[in-house]
Amino acid sequence: MKLLVGLGNPGLKYTKTRHNIGFMVMDDLAKELGVKLKKHKTFHGEYNEWTVNGERILLLKPLTYMNRSGQSVRAVMDYFDIDPANILIIYDELDLPVGTVKFRKTGGHGGHNGLRSIIDHAGTKTFNRVRIGIGRPSEGKSVTAHVLDRFNKEERSDMEQVRLDVTKACKTWTENDFDHVMNQYN
Repeated sequence: MKLLVGLGNPGLKYTKTRHNIGFMVMDDLAKELGVKLKKHKTFHGEYNEWTVNGERILLLKPLTYMNRSGQSVRAVMDYFDIDPANILIIYDELDLPVGTVKFRKTGGHGGHNGLRSIIDHAGTKTFNRVRIGIGRPSEGKSVTAHVLDRFNKEERSDMEQVRLDVTKACKTWTENDFDHVMNQYN
C-alpha cells in the first residue's frame, strides 16, 4: 500500500497559491485517474484510493492547514499501518527556482512547516518527497506573502508543465520503487 500526499491549505483564498502546489498536483492526479477526493473526517482531509496491479494506492489532501499536516498524515498511517517508506509527500520549496522539481527519499524540514508537522507526527524524516520550486520572494516581500501569492502569468505556464510531469512521476511511483522514479525524473 502506498500513500500520496499533496500539501496545501484549504479554502478558496488559498486556491492556486504557491503554497498549494501539492494540492494542485493531487487534484490533477485524481482527475487523471477518474477518482474523486472526498472529505474524510477520521483522516482530517480529502481522501480516496484506487488499485494498481493489486496494490492499494491512497490519495490525501490534508485539510488541517499546512502547519498541522502531520495530524492528517498520521491518521492515515495509523489506520492503514503504512510504513513511512511507502509515503510520497508533494510540496512547495522556496529554495528551488520556480518550476524546478527534485525528488528525495529523506531529509529535514528545511523550514517548511508542513514537513515539520509530518516529521513530528510520523516520528521520522525518512519518507519520499517531491519538492516543487516556487522560488524565493523578491526583495522587500515577506516569505508568508510570497507563498500565499499566486504564480504570475509566465510562471503559470511553467507550472502547468511541472504539474503534468509530477503527476506522471506519481503514477510511475505507483508501479515502481522510488529509486526508479528518482533516476527517471531527477
